[in-house]
Amino acid sequence: MLPREVVRKIRRIQITTNRVVNESLAGNYHSVFKGRGMEFDEVREYQAGDDIRTIDWNVTSRAGRLFVKRYVEERELTVMLLIDVSASTHFGSVEKSKSEVAAEIAALIAFSAIKNNDRIGAILFTDRTEKFIPPRRGSTHALRVIREVLYQEPGHCATSIRKAIEHLNLLVRKRAVVFLISDLLDQGFEKTLKAANRRHDIVVIQIIDRRESELPDVGIVELRDSETGEITCIDTSLRGVREVVRKNWARNQARLSRLFDSSRIDHITIETDKPYDVPLVRFFMQRAGKAR
Repeated sequence: MLPREVVRKIRRIQITTNRVVNESLAGNYHSVFKGRGMEFDEVREYQAGDDIRTIDWNVTSRAGRLFVKRYVEERELTVMLLIDVSASTHFGSVEKSKSEVAAEIAALIAFSAIKNNDRIGAILFTDRTEKFIPPRRGSTHALRVIREVLYQEPGHCATSIRKAIEHLNLLVRKRAVVFLISDLLDQGFEKTLKAANRRHDIVVIQIIDRRESELPDVGIVELRDSETGEITCIDTSLRGVREVVRKNWARNQARLSRLFDSSRIDHITIETDKPYDVPLVRFFMQRAGKAR
């Protein structure tokens, strides 16, 4: 049985995200992701005007008459959430941690998908797959995804985006819309991500906390790496120390931007101390405009 606190969180997230979906996202989601491909429907006899490239020569040779393959626009999508649940996502310097924001974003996407009768699935990962939720339809299933994100107790602390994507490719053979939700505090996933984007439609949602990019002047502090356990003492009163942190962060973000631009991967940055619906709605509106 779920703890009462988790049940309350699920209910609050359901109410909040349903409002955003109904008011802002549903139409744009449909415009962006619907009808992105064609799927086989049936074989029928050739009719005057049919494209000869659609002739099914196997059936034609058996029947002795011309038959063509008929395709229809895909009406249902498979939407996969790749959600980083490593130790670094539990950090938060404001009201919500990165993992809590990730859960709400996952809910928003899940309810958008369900509203359009799409299948929604998820892979929760650290440096291994912690949980695989097969894609299914229905609001009950969407709530299960949210529950697992909130209630999951990972067995590992580290992060491997590369392994998560490799597992996705093994589990999901058909083209899918994939939302990678992570703080992206990882290395060595670039080639795998690029390759996966040629197969799937990948959208990266990076969740950041402002204290990762800038340190306050509070004197000597002890910092602990949540994934490795390594402890470091630094003097935040030194401007040079704060500047090194800022520059390292900016350098990493620039590296990621180059990766996404060169690979044509959509990238959304969400800050834990700001409303997440604003950049998400902006993204869907911009992409819907491009689709038209």
